[in-house]
Amino acid sequence: MDLDSDSDPIHNNGDDQSLTGAGESTSPAETTVSEASATSGGPVVGPRCAPTYTVVQCVIEKKEDGPGPRCGHTLTAVPAVGEEGSENYVGPRLILFGGATALEGNSAAAPAPSSPGSAGIRLAGATADVHSYDVLTNKWSRITPIGEPPTPRAAHVATAVGTMVVIQGGIGPAGLSAEDLHVLDLTQQQRPRWHRVVVQGPGPGPRYGHVMALVGQRYLMAIGGNDGKRPLADVWALDTAAKPYEWRKLEPEGEGPPPCMYATASARSDGLLLLCGGRDANSVPLASAYGLAKHRDGRWEWAIAPGVSPSPRYQHAAVFVNARLHVSGGALGGGRMVEDSSSIAVLDTAAGVWCDTKSVVTSPRTGRYSADAAGGDAAVELTRRCRHAAAAVGDLVFIYGGLRGGVLLDDLLVAEDLAAAETTSAASHAAAAAAASNIQDGRMTGRYGFGDERTRQTVPEEVNDGSVILASPVAPPVNGDMFTDISTENAVLQGCRKLGKGVEYLVEASAAEAEAITAALAAAKARQQGNGEVELPDRDRGAEATPSGEERPILIKPDSNNSTPTGVRLHHRAVVVAAETGGALGGMVRQLSIDQFENEGRRVSYGTPENATAARKLLDRQMSVSSVPKKVIAHLLKPRGWKPPVRRQFFLDCNEIADLCDSAERIFSSEPSVLQLRAPIKIFGDLHGQFGDLMRLFDEYGSPSTAGDIAYIDYLFLGDYVDRGQHSLETMTLLLALKVEYPHNVHLIRGNHEAADINALFGFRIECIERMGERDGIWAWHRINRLFNWLPLAALIEKKIICMHGGIGRSINHVEQIENIQRPITMEAGSIILMDLLWSDPTENDSVEGLRPNARGPGLVTFGPDRVMEFCNNNDLQLIVRAHECVMDGFERFAQGHLITLFSATNYCGTANNAGAILVLGRDLVVVPKLIHPLPPALSSPENSPERMEDTWMQELNANRPPTPTRGRPQTAANDRGSLAWI
Repeated sequence: MDLDSDSDPIHNNGDDQSLTGAGESTSPAETTVSEASATSGGPVVGPRCAPTYTVVQCVIEKKEDGPGPRCGHTLTAVPAVGEEGSENYVGPRLILFGGATALEGNSAAAPAPSSPGSAGIRLAGATADVHSYDVLTNKWSRITPIGEPPTPRAAHVATAVGTMVVIQGGIGPAGLSAEDLHVLDLTQQQRPRWHRVVVQGPGPGPRYGHVMALVGQRYLMAIGGNDGKRPLADVWALDTAAKPYEWRKLEPEGEGPPPCMYATASARSDGLLLLCGGRDANSVPLASAYGLAKHRDGRWEWAIAPGVSPSPRYQHAAVFVNARLHVSGGALGGGRMVEDSSSIAVLDTAAGVWCDTKSVVTSPRTGRYSADAAGGDAAVELTRRCRHAAAAVGDLVFIYGGLRGGVLLDDLLVAEDLAAAETTSAASHAAAAAAASNIQDGRMTGRYGFGDERTRQTVPEEVNDGSVILASPVAPPVNGDMFTDISTENAVLQGCRKLGKGVEYLVEASAAEAEAITAALAAAKARQQGNGEVELPDRDRGAEATPSGEERPILIKPDSNNSTPTGVRLHHRAVVVAAETGGALGGMVRQLSIDQFENEGRRVSYGTPENATAARKLLDRQMSVSSVPKKVIAHLLKPRGWKPPVRRQFFLDCNEIADLCDSAERIFSSEPSVLQLRAPIKIFGDLHGQFGDLMRLFDEYGSPSTAGDIAYIDYLFLGDYVDRGQHSLETMTLLLALKVEYPHNVHLIRGNHEAADINALFGFRIECIERMGERDGIWAWHRINRLFNWLPLAALIEKKIICMHGGIGRSINHVEQIENIQRPITMEAGSIILMDLLWSDPTENDSVEGLRPNARGPGLVTFGPDRVMEFCNNNDLQLIVRAHECVMDGFERFAQGHLITLFSATNYCGTANNAGAILVLGRDLVVVPKLIHPLPPALSSPENSPERMEDTWMQELNANRPPTPTRGRPQTAANDRGSLAWI
């Protein structure tokens, strides 16, 4: 097996398909007996840099207990077994299996080849031995399970299913290993046992250099690798919750990775699988990362991960800690390794950025290490290796073995992800640490299991959710084969068979977000109970449940003779800007039937906006900059002339931000919790720091200035101004400046991301630090979040339309409930009413009534069309306008048009490919949707821009954007593509 990127261990002609030579395992180096030491230090402040690693001085009582030098092995974390403190308790362990223990025809000191044409390093001494590292006792031991073991192999895959380790594929002395699934059952510490799982029908087939992970605590996913002829890009899934077992080949939607081998993959606890790096069919190392997740309707979808990877790599290792994917080492080909600070990298999926050991990565870096390079940072030098393995226990990341410069390694490294601990709330971090160190109660580690026992359910023997179709076994077990149960139901300890539901909602929310919600919700419940209020139910009681918990025999239905509200109505046409690439069609505005939006997105093309007009330039020159609000407006309100700053340094200092916040806070504090507004008015949905989209909307449909339309129309923004996007500071400061300049015409209400616990996790805090410096950035972040506590919570337009960020949930029946909320108020101090107002969502479509659990997190709900009609009837309202969900056409109807979801940011998170929209309400109370489509990469991320994130923007203009079924028209599951994801 060759090391360098230009030679495969299996050649296309099939003449060399083996790990030749038995080889003797090199004796492990004499190890000092001491406890494992992790990196230490104070709390991480600023960019969430990757941690550095130190060597663990392990306890090895006998020579054979130590794994010794090796590469191409697997390292799998297995949770604790038994009750802590009992005689049979066994703490969390790392299970090391297989690998190559020798180099054929190469001394330990021989250098690795440095030229692409070199023959490469040949691996030998493939083994099937098993070693266990006890994290609590810092001790290695050799395990000899009973049963028939797998054949010796390397370049295989392994993953944990509870207290079992599943092994598949690889290459050994006889060539490619069989595709059988082998299971090492470690539930009984004294009698570990090998099983071979009987699987029905065809599967991935023999392959090596592929990846495998358990997704959503349920699906075994095998992806890519090499079948001895070529690199692959296929995706296979095995449902561990349905027996008999069967592999099923998937065809995920979206842009997935190219055929490649030696990539890595790890699954986040909420079910998102991330695949990064690898080597393509041309032996080129890859830098991109891809996420794979399952929609509620059974569809699987690829999406390009955000951020800029510091380096391409293959034969590296990766593992999740909370929402951060830790990547280490790797090869570049030609005997070169990934070098310097790039050898350790973290993809923060909550913030959407890559970090190395120094900072957030904004541009790729190319490794320059030769095969025998030495020196440099000692801590970084430790991770300069390839073909190693990594696993995580709690916040600790472990690395074992590998290959560096022609030398097999036998060291165990450890790093503590203090940054992940800091960016998680205290309650959720404690829960994560407890789950990582000891899953003795058998609960899922996924974030979407509902805590209420009423919502827990035993996994059935057969599951038919449309995802994986299963059949019967072809033969009874023979020769040691058995119907081994690898379901997560039986992977935990005996007596703990309940599994939280959650795999249906793999994409719907991020893990950190759900944890933050849970902490805030718990505080809200505690506060309500402390005030003597009645605790609300944690889940729906079916379609007949009212928000008060009382049963009702008949749902409130909209009057068929009065389905269109008197006075308020949605215009039958929406306004769409088609920014063509040039010619007479440039900037053309079209009016389209509302019902055309199921296919309209397929026909949109793009163009470059025209230069700023002379009037706009004259206004900029004449505008006074004597105050901070005027300075902000002069600097930022340039609908056609604004471009992302070349330097990321923000143009305001913390004192100016303080002045701006003080001025705005005085206005907000004088306003009621529910604003009373008049038409005409423009309504904006989520912006999420996508300042360029705000400027495009101002450019196409009028801007709030004296040269625009502020004199005769108001502006209302529905929250979620920060996080996710690259320019939260520009978005927030401009809106505050406009509020100060036009206090009676510009209106802001609060979204769920206008809370410190949330925007500390999803980008705003780190943006403040990066762009203002650590001290000023943290101060500004705190000051703006204090301002957020004063924001109004809803708006009532002409006493007929209510606007809010989230929804009415289960607790809001009357507008007065919102009016009675006293400000300033933090999310933690708020009631269930505040949580429902900022976090709840409508159900999937009009056919789903009542209350349902919300995939965003435990305790949150979705509400059906009956709740919408009940609320409108109770308050004499005709329409609810809300934001909070990404919808493909920028707006979406629900409850037969009595509720509209509005989203203004296009191509959300760089992956959703959605349009953005605003609603314009005229004096006649006719609502007109106005849309903008996502910009192509050449416009939104020019080559010379520091903001360029080529791996996150869509690769095709808009040709494949899926249609959006209106909520008022229930669709079949196959066509239900209205809510892409909460990425």
